[in-house]
Amino acid sequence: MNYSETLHYLYSRLPMFSSQGKAAIKPGLQNTVRFCKELGNPQEKFKSVHIGGTNGKGSTSHMLAAVLQSAGYKTGLYTSPHLRDFRERIRIDGKMISEKEVIQFVKDHQQYIEELEPSFFEVTVAMAFEHFAVNQVDIAIIEVGLGGRLDSTNVINPELSVISNIGYDHMNILGNSLNEIAAEKAGIIKQGVPLVISQRQKDVEDIFVNRALEMHSDLTFASDEWEILRSSTQNISTDFLKLEIRQKTNTSSPVFNFGSLELDLTGSYQLKNLAGVLSAIKQLRLKGYQIDDLDVISALKEVKTLTGLMGRWQTLDKDPLIICDTGHNEDGIREVMKNINLTPHQDLHMVIGMVKDKDISKILTLLPQKAFYYFCQPDIPRAKPANELQLEAQEFGLKGEYYTSVNAALDAAKANAGNNDLIFIGGSTFVVAEII
Repeated sequence: MNYSETLHYLYSRLPMFSSQGKAAIKPGLQNTVRFCKELGNPQEKFKSVHIGGTNGKGSTSHMLAAVLQSAGYKTGLYTSPHLRDFRERIRIDGKMISEKEVIQFVKDHQQYIEELEPSFFEVTVAMAFEHFAVNQVDIAIIEVGLGGRLDSTNVINPELSVISNIGYDHMNILGNSLNEIAAEKAGIIKQGVPLVISQRQKDVEDIFVNRALEMHSDLTFASDEWEILRSSTQNISTDFLKLEIRQKTNTSSPVFNFGSLELDLTGSYQLKNLAGVLSAIKQLRLKGYQIDDLDVISALKEVKTLTGLMGRWQTLDKDPLIICDTGHNEDGIREVMKNINLTPHQDLHMVIGMVKDKDISKILTLLPQKAFYYFCQPDIPRAKPANELQLEAQEFGLKGEYYTSVNAALDAAKANAGNNDLIFIGGSTFVVAEII
């Protein structure tokens, strides 16, 4: 098989969450354990950091990978889903796994894949682990796919665990309460492995405190260590987010000798994620990793360049201003709305699409009635039909037209928008993926 045929084989042969939702998930870690054993347990041949959470785990993973790269460590990065190219999921020092390596992995293990019948995600995790082991990375940043306790990535024994935050998402899989969701996320906490929680959330903090005590894991709430503020009232969509960093904890010598930073990820929600990154760096330094302040400063100014991160409050055009964001659950949309309100504009045009296996009523209550809507559906089986989305949105006072494709919706928005207007694209990762 060539590369396109190999991808078609993976997409068509294996259950995919993006296509099938919950039905694609193989419960338990048995398949991943067996596949890794077949490969000689590559996950035991490199050091790692495990990163989970509801929102922010992708940004946290990319920021931390950028810092480690800048510090001179050969750094693997495994994330999901991809937006434009399957190979985005597996990178070393920002470089995607090659097409040849993807072809070879499937060729070498096709018989075993057909015997084991794993999910698409289980295969990509195994592929990433082998890629990192073969290429002898110094450390790999491994992002949890969904949940934590039963996620395929949860077979590693990391140097550090990081959990960004807890919010409502995938309730049909993880549970209907924040406590249930937090318990699933807490499943990545390992015996004796330090744990960083980016945000202290009163509703769920006891879940993490108790689990950390049980696992003898030193726990840090990053929001207790750092105060991070925007230092600029500039348009939120500019190229850099200028930040002021203050250390909250009382210590004679500061952990970092900088008071300000520039971050090329411009969504205001990155302030919460950055706190977790700084506490993670502090923990890695305590383990002996040589990470200078200058490494942190330079890396955070070029996270997108170093790692290829896309889709986080990303400016696509400026005349008119077009911004996309992958935020797709209640907390994610709430943060999107904060950023829209911070962005100067005249009229607001919303290109919105969603998936059909989620209760979207709470999300629709957060969207502004004073906007023009272009309802669309991404080209995946799980997409909510655009006409159904339009009808449901009308019940919440959201008015607009529906379009059968994402690009048709964007073209209509561009045709209607004035130079001082804002076009926002989002509602689903898959909508953003098609635009990018």
